[in-house]
Amino acid sequence: QVQLVESGGGLVQTGGSLRLSCAASGSIFRLPAMGWYRQAPGKQREFVAIIGSDSVANYADFVKDRFTISRDNAKNTVYLQMDSLKPEDTAVYYCNAVASSYSDMDDKSYWGQGTQVTVSS
Repeated sequence: QVQLVESGGGLVQTGGSLRLSCAASGSIFRLPAMGWYRQAPGKQREFVAIIGSDSVANYADFVKDRFTISRDNAKNTVYLQMDSLKPEDTAVYYCNAVASSYSDMDDKSYWGQGTQVTVSS
């Protein structure tokens, strides 16, 4: 199996920055994509950003030019650099990965437990 652990969330004022990280562990065979989603109270979970093993990245319109996703393939870790944060960015941020393990070669979707990001006005 594959496990995902997020870190880096916290409290920041409007205009501030945070850097989230998500480390994948386990008997990983392939990790073709890693990304971030977020969910605010009373709202549906929404896509934030994703990056493939080829380093091609895609972003939601509401975070483009403010957030930057990157990955370290050697460490099976994905990062989300968040700049110019706004109160509407307040949410639990979840790491998502498409991965296969040595015990199960089929690609599957995995989720981390989430990390809280709070932006004060």
